Amino acid sequence: MTVLERREVSLVDLLDRLLAGGVVITGDITLRIADVDLVRIDLNALISSVTAQVPSPWEGPT
Repeated sequence: MTVLERREVSLVDLLDRLLAGGVVITGDITLRIADVDLVRIDLNALISSVTAQVPSPWEGPT
């Protein structure tokens, strides 16, 4: 077994890497009964960290 195969990544390290680069989550959920679509939900989300270079979209410029 090589060193790369035994490498473990903690949850904090994984979240840090994901937030540094950003994550896009997309998905579709459809509730249907008897081949009739009753509810459709489309999900589009961007999860990223906020820094001075990438400010929060909900706050005005500082």
